[in-house]
Amino acid sequence: MLSFLYARQSGLDDPVRLRRAESTRRVLSLELNHNRDVDRIHGNGINTLDIEVVDGRYMLSGGSDGVIVIYDLENNSKKPQYTCKAICTVGRSSRHVHKFSVETVQWYPHDTGIFVSSSFDKTMKVWDTETLKPAEEFQFDGNVYCHHMSPIARKHSLVAALLCSVLAVGTKDPKVQLCDLKSGSRIHILQGHRGEILSVRWSPRYEHILATASTDSRVRVWDVRRASGSLFTLDQHNGDKSKASSEAVNTAHNGRVNGLCFTADGLHLLTTGTDDRMRLWNSATGENTLVNYGKVVNESRKGLKFTISRGCSPEFVFVPCGSSVAVYGLHSGKLITMLRGHYNNVDCCEFHPDYQELYSGGKDCNILAWVPVLRQPDIEDEETNSKRGGTQAAINPAFEDAWSSEED
Repeated sequence: MLSFLYARQSGLDDPVRLRRAESTRRVLSLELNHNRDVDRIHGNGINTLDIEVVDGRYMLSGGSDGVIVIYDLENNSKKPQYTCKAICTVGRSSRHVHKFSVETVQWYPHDTGIFVSSSFDKTMKVWDTETLKPAEEFQFDGNVYCHHMSPIARKHSLVAALLCSVLAVGTKDPKVQLCDLKSGSRIHILQGHRGEILSVRWSPRYEHILATASTDSRVRVWDVRRASGSLFTLDQHNGDKSKASSEAVNTAHNGRVNGLCFTADGLHLLTTGTDDRMRLWNSATGENTLVNYGKVVNESRKGLKFTISRGCSPEFVFVPCGSSVAVYGLHSGKLITMLRGHYNNVDCCEFHPDYQELYSGGKDCNILAWVPVLRQPDIEDEETNSKRGGTQAAINPAFEDAWSSEED
């Protein structure tokens, strides 16, 4: 740590390197924060969470009870022990509430005045945050499992201008639908899957690239500018026909694919399936990187909401696993730790990159906050540090690995 500070102070090193090392150290110290509660509003399981990126202050949640809640994550009391208050709720008493389970919620990436929700009541609603009334509503023929807006589309080009208000929607229908927020209409349909669409994700690197996952065991990557649409289908065997049966050709998993997540740089795509496997892919070529995460238990019949850290080196994956959240090294596949605290199955988790914090929601109706806890040096540590001629606080072996990996 001291070497990082010295190199930074003397201008020998990039400040980003120190920030990555500290971010990694904080993620490795995540623990359940018993001093921070989140208002318990939902009367049933929590399916989805989203933290807005404009201020990093407000969090959305959607539950199996159809209720949507907005929380203020800021500690306004300035006390060590506090509760993240629910400041707005679309509850059962609202005539605009979803009739059935809310599967996905997402803030509009560029403005906290809008958020979008989709539900098993076959609707997707675009909400005005101030009035908590739908500004637009889309009706579908089947349950809506997921939707996603591009996090990077801007009006700097014709294509971006068209995509900055476009939502990709996955339903019980095998066709992926693209909906325009401004016109309130469906503008395009992507055909190729043979089963329900359980997860959709826009690339954070290219605004025209979309990944979709289905119950047909396939993951397709699309370029929505092309008439044909689909660029390629991910193949777990990387084209090696000797390893693939005729039924497994061009399949990403040997079961339903119910989770997708791009890395922050968009260079890799992570997928989860009901074959209890998690796979990391090169998003440009579609190649399976063959990282072995071992058995990742996945019994979800719907979409699995997992997340990847940002700003760390190496990066980490947070995956719901029973009543715990499993933390893996993204590129090593190593199981780092299990975060335990829920009383029932965890269904979703959301990483807060500004503070390296994690929020998780589950069937126990609770949202838990996992925050970095840095161990204070004891007397022996201080004596050891003084002998070394430094004032560095003692850190555990996992932290040492984080520093050494950055130095390498």
